[in-house]
Amino acid sequence: MTHTARRIGRSLALVLPVVLVLSGTLAVTSVPWAGSSSQTQMLTASSENVSVRAKPRAPQDILRDKLLAELQEKDPGVALTHLQRAVEERPSLAGHCMSIARALGKAAVQHYGPVRAQTFSRPVCDTSYATGVAHAS
Repeated sequence: MTHTARRIGRSLALVLPVVLVLSGTLAVTSVPWAGSSSQTQMLTASSENVSVRAKPRAPQDILRDKLLAELQEKDPGVALTHLQRAVEERPSLAGHCMSIARALGKAAVQHYGPVRAQTFSRPVCDTSYATGVAHAS
């Protein structure tokens, strides 16, 4: 009896995948959108409009966006401290420090006004934050 059950199991193991593949293929070919040429053209036309993959963002752009968000959520002092730490940890960002600090200064003026924004000023990246505040005022 064990021999018969084993033989039936082997037969099912060989036949069942073939049946599943054939039934799946038949199901896909019977879908309404598979046969209509106008719908196929519409699908082809939409595939031509696929956007190109975005280029990876530069580390300084990622840092600037992160710090600008932090300025909005907390305050410019926290963002300036994190800018200083980031430049210390990654010296390659030093060349971008002044432009990031100026952007933080301009954003601080928009968010806090010129007088309050100036109170957060500190000598991070020379006086670029204060320069950004002054230019935005």
